[in-house]
Amino acid sequence: MSTENVKIIELNAENWYECCELEILEEQKKYLETNAVSIAQSKFEPTLKPLAIYFEEKVVGFLMYNTVPEEADGYWIYRIMVDKNYQGKGIGKIATKLMIAEIEKIPNANKIIVGYHPENSGAHHLYASLGFVDEGDRFGKEIVVVKYVN
Repeated sequence: MSTENVKIIELNAENWYECCELEILEEQKKYLETNAVSIAQSKFEPTLKPLAIYFEEKVVGFLMYNTVPEEADGYWIYRIMVDKNYQGKGIGKIATKLMIAEIEKIPNANKIIVGYHPENSGAHHLYASLGFVDEGDRFGKEIVVVKYVN
C-alpha cells in the first residue's frame, strides 16, 4: 500500500461525524471506547489531539494522542481505530507512523506510550511492528508499551 493514499487530518467540522459513524468488529468493542466518546473527551481535555484517518480521500479511521507528557513522562496514544471494512490493509500502521511523526515534532518528546488490553492481539502486533517495547509496566489491566524517539 502506498503511503500517499493514507493521511491524517485534525478533526474538524467536515469530518467529525464521519468518524462517529465508523465501526469496529464486534469482538473489538470490548477494547475501545466509541469515537463519539473519544471526541467528547477531547473537548473537555484540550491537550488531546483527535485525528481522522483518510484512505483515498475517505474517512476510514480515528486516532487521538495527548500533546503534553503524562504518566511515566511520556506522550500517550489514546486511540487508534480503523473501520472494520478497511482493517487488514496496513492503513492503521501507516496512520500510526504519521501520528508518531507528529508527536516527534513536539519539543522534548522522547517517549511515546500506549496501553492496550492483553487479549488485543491486533494492538500487540501493531505496536511491536512499530518498535514499541514492553518494559513490564501496567496501567490497570492494560499492558503498557513504550517507543523512544528523537
